Amino acid sequence: MAFGWIDEQAAARRQAGLVRTLRPRPADSPLLDLASNDYLGLARHPEVVEGAAAAARTWGGGATGSRLVTGTTELHGELERELADFCGFEAALVFSSGYAANLAAVTALAPHGSLIVSDAGNHASLIDGCRLARGTTQVVAHADPDAVRKALGTHDGPAVAVSDTVFSVDGDAAPLAGLAGACREHGAGLVVDDAHGLGVLGAGGRGAPHAAGLAGADDVVVTVTLSKSLGSQGGAVLGPARVVEHLVNAARTFIFDTGLAPASAGAALAALRLLGREPERAARAREVATGLHARLTAAGLEAVRPDAAVVSVRAPSPEEAVQWAADCRAAGLFVGCFRPPSVPDGISRLRLTARADLSEEQVERAVRVIGETRP
Repeated sequence: MAFGWIDEQAAARRQAGLVRTLRPRPADSPLLDLASNDYLGLARHPEVVEGAAAAARTWGGGATGSRLVTGTTELHGELERELADFCGFEAALVFSSGYAANLAAVTALAPHGSLIVSDAGNHASLIDGCRLARGTTQVVAHADPDAVRKALGTHDGPAVAVSDTVFSVDGDAAPLAGLAGACREHGAGLVVDDAHGLGVLGAGGRGAPHAAGLAGADDVVVTVTLSKSLGSQGGAVLGPARVVEHLVNAARTFIFDTGLAPASAGAALAALRLLGREPERAARAREVATGLHARLTAAGLEAVRPDAAVVSVRAPSPEEAVQWAADCRAAGLFVGCFRPPSVPDGISRLRLTARADLSEEQVERAVRVIGETRP
């Protein structure tokens, strides 16, 4: 029977407690949201919503084609210029998603004969970029510049190290200065995904590379998403102009993909300008994350100290993690639930995301619910 193996895999998932289901949310959910990645609380901000609406009224519902045909509007160019300027890079290139941006950066910058050194905790989009690239990939220990240095020392040709800046599972930050130093010793490039750093880390939310003094470096390329702190959709690659020009000519997820919808570009641009006027939002997101961690650990829960806005709480098993998240939902709190294969170490977690617009009362309520529903 065609696709008969699917039933076997479905049964194995059920037995392991790893079945995933879609839960459509209403427009006005009564739940307190600590599951989304809307770190700055901008997805529903009136200025961001109007930015999306105005762009749709002006440019229509879609980009109408790939970026190299009809899919580049004046709005896309405006977003790219302001995003590069805000983050401190020479140029930027906008993609339809952060996933597409990561695939583009890794595949286009790791040609045949090159070495890719990839952190063991990297996001799936970086891992898939490594798999699709023509170069050879060597996976190294998590957040370990010496391991990167050792791997680079085994290769004589072009090389690039690839890492998240803030890892999505536990919210820990990569040692960017150490990684850059290891790369420079061997003339290698550094590609980092700042999906969870933009809007939260750095001066006024300019990102982890900016905070590490790497913004604008000619050997550093940064990918970002527009769907987290900027409350929109899409992704971008930031770096030297010659790298961006290369991506325009060589990155398949740019050349063959329809351009980002104008509404998403308009929303992201409005959010970026709002963050520029209200830089305190970044500090508030970090403050909320620190407060969450302090209260959770004081309540006797095993929580990982956050370096940005992600706080994870360890669960005893995949099944108990799912039930814990469900019990939280029943009590009015929406939290994330990370289980294998989404977690590299096999440990299931509740994943909480701090938001700049959360009040102290909401933080206290969240901790109370998590503590009362613990397995």
